[in-house]
Amino acid sequence: MAFRCDIPAVPTVQRDDQDVRITRWDFLPGAVTGWHEHGWPYFVIMLAAGTLRIDDGSKVTDVPLEHGQTYQRPAGIKHDVMNGSDHPIAFVEIEIKRPEAISAG
Repeated sequence: MAFRCDIPAVPTVQRDDQDVRITRWDFLPGAVTGWHEHGWPYFVIMLAAGTLRIDDGSKVTDVPLEHGQTYQRPAGIKHDVMNGSDHPIAFVEIEIKRPEAISAG
């Protein structure tokens, strides 16, 4: 259900308020986030090209992503994320705590 966590990924919270949480994640090769569930919808922006190895509890999938590439996911996602690359990678994760506040401008 989760990767063996010999090397934890390093989260640096850059903003955390009533509307959003912005976290930079830095991963050495093989580093993992640990099993977690997202309580809010979120966006990810890759700061370095690399492969995210995703364990969703039933299968492990390698997802290669380019520098600057983005993706989004809904609330409720459960997974563990590993750096499947042979070099350090990083991304910024933006969790939207109040989607209505963002869409209202």
